[in-house]
Amino acid sequence: MNPFSKPQKRAVNGVLLLDKPQGLSSNTALQKARRLYRAEKAGHTGVLDPIATGLLPVCFGEATKFAQYLLDADKAYTATLKLGEATSTGDAEGEVVATGRADIPYEDFQTACRALTGSIRQVPPMFSALKHEGKPLYEYARKGIVIERKPRDITIYSIDIQSFSPPEAVIDVRCSKGTYIRTLSEDIAKHIGTFAHLTALRRTETAGFSIGQTHTLEKLEGLDEAARDGLLLPCDVLVEHLPRLVLPEPSVRLLKFGQQPAHSGNSVSSDMPIRIYDENGTFIGLVEYQIETGRLKALRLMNTAT
Repeated sequence: MNPFSKPQKRAVNGVLLLDKPQGLSSNTALQKARRLYRAEKAGHTGVLDPIATGLLPVCFGEATKFAQYLLDADKAYTATLKLGEATSTGDAEGEVVATGRADIPYEDFQTACRALTGSIRQVPPMFSALKHEGKPLYEYARKGIVIERKPRDITIYSIDIQSFSPPEAVIDVRCSKGTYIRTLSEDIAKHIGTFAHLTALRRTETAGFSIGQTHTLEKLEGLDEAARDGLLLPCDVLVEHLPRLVLPEPSVRLLKFGQQPAHSGNSVSSDMPIRIYDENGTFIGLVEYQIETGRLKALRLMNTAT
């Protein structure tokens, strides 16, 4: 065997709950995991900034078909703020652009956190991956170009203060999709009349997964292939929040051949996808129920031959 030849890729299917290290982009972490698994296909379920660490679900093979269903999931973070300083990026990677008082009373900080809890509107930061005319906003920001951003409706379910020792504060945040924690930190400080930026950020939960279920790249590197494979979760964990339906073999066969089997409509909903299984408990994929025809239409199906 040529020691310089590339490892042969293989069909790997499943979900890896990766603990992304600080300093790596989500894509770099994904590619490192992909190489370790020699996976033919891989994708992640939402971006973490390079400064951030924590829970990053990585999808291999057939699981990539269902990755989009985690993008809308609620999330939780532990964020470390430095009070009294604003930076150009909203985090420790930027230059300090403004200073203010850092000796904030605990009661004032607590009041600001409460004020930012609930349904709020948030303007996305310039240093973000949101696209404008096909390019991410951070590319404009690096050139000093400011693009007008529309406020978004988000929900902050809770902000719990874990420690408070000015100029540093550590908070746990539970929030809806589309929330930028760096912007939330700036808005908390603004409510008190000062500035703040993130010095650390760790995603601790998403879509029912928690940081305690994750595995580091270092751990994966120390395992053989069989042990790594044993850490993968089945593809259907990505859609466990959707209603479940078991179909008889004739209906499953029709779906696989691109047809739409009839269904009574009992115990199914027409306003969200349905995950379907065969009578042996094998995950087949997602369908939608069409009230007009009383039939099931395939949305995304597993390639069960793999």
